[in-house]
Amino acid sequence: MTSPMPADQTRPRPPLLRNRLVLIGLGAILIALLAGGVMGFSYLFLREPAPAAIGLSTASPTPSAATTDPSADTGASATPAGGSSTTTGDGLDGTWNVDASIGSFSDFSGSFVGYRVEEELANVGAATAVGRTPDVTGSLTLAGAQITAVEMSADLSTLQSDKSQRDGQLHRQALETDQFPTATFSLTQPIDLGSVPVDGQVIQATATGDLTIHGVTKSVQIPVEARVAGDVVTVTGSIDILFADYGISQPNSFLVLSIADHGTMEFQLQFTKA
Repeated sequence: MTSPMPADQTRPRPPLLRNRLVLIGLGAILIALLAGGVMGFSYLFLREPAPAAIGLSTASPTPSAATTDPSADTGASATPAGGSSTTTGDGLDGTWNVDASIGSFSDFSGSFVGYRVEEELANVGAATAVGRTPDVTGSLTLAGAQITAVEMSADLSTLQSDKSQRDGQLHRQALETDQFPTATFSLTQPIDLGSVPVDGQVIQATATGDLTIHGVTKSVQIPVEARVAGDVVTVTGSIDILFADYGISQPNSFLVLSIADHGTMEFQLQFTKA
């Protein structure tokens, strides 16, 4: 009569069963590696490239070649989309409002505010994350060769990037737009343009004011470019933002291996006269 096998001992598996289990484990690992590789390949080579950095060369509408040089007296004038005449001289004085009917968010020719951040993703590597929102309102006041007032507001809760997962995380992490949905800018010093803008002329200046993000307000100086094209004033600009300055913590995600401690806030604004 044989004694029963002790409880702490297990019956050895037959060699065939062990081999099957090993093969199944190796197969699962291989599938995971292939899936990660496919994800990385798709992200790098099949996704749309990140939108170009902000600048007047990417904005719309643009002045015609005939009016790009203010000294050229050809008698021609630029006619932007949605406009039919050219506003010059004293006609520029007054309040100009952001006009959502100018351009389109689908091709980033309209008004928007956004971010640009470098990140490293699992199975992908380094990538540039770009998110933008068209929900921008505000105005500027022009008096001769000076911009005397600027008030801007953007709804960051509608930021869109190429990844909906990233957009969702920003509601609860980093920008925490569920709690801090609005970013604002208020000019605190007049902007001296040097001379009254001429149709088609590109003007470079610095906007000094109070920028509020994530519930924190900082005095900043933002380099901007502006251009009058017919009845539309286009303003573009960007500024580097150190996240810690605004109490913004880096987001946590198993897909994100690392993210830069700073990013670029960028904007493109299309104004028409009130």
